[in-house]
Amino acid sequence: MNELFDFFGRVLRGVFKLALGLAGLVFLLSLLAATLVVVLGVSIWSLLTGRKPAPAVLFTRFRESSQRYSQGAWPGGAGMGRRPMGDVVDVQATEVPDAPDVKRAESAPRSGPDTIARVMR
Repeated sequence: MNELFDFFGRVLRGVFKLALGLAGLVFLLSLLAATLVVVLGVSIWSLLTGRKPAPAVLFTRFRESSQRYSQGAWPGGAGMGRRPMGDVVDVQATEVPDAPDVKRAESAPRSGPDTIARVMR
């Protein structure tokens, strides 16, 4: 008796799997058909109005911007007609004083309790 229940259980599981597979296939085909109807409708509408469909314009802008940035973020960057750098020119170094001029800092007006203004001087 147990083998009979196992057999019917396997048959029932197989039928259930087959039904779920067919339901998934029907859903996928209906989704594909709906997409095809929308694409054809938008194409016909764009032919009647004489405009490009909005998704085509959007993807064209994305493609143009990706091409622009794939060549370098800055115009005239690497590989785009860049002239080779000339000789390196050495310049005379000058020393910058460490402390600010004390007389000038004392004569400047104080801004009160604002500690940031005193630090920035």
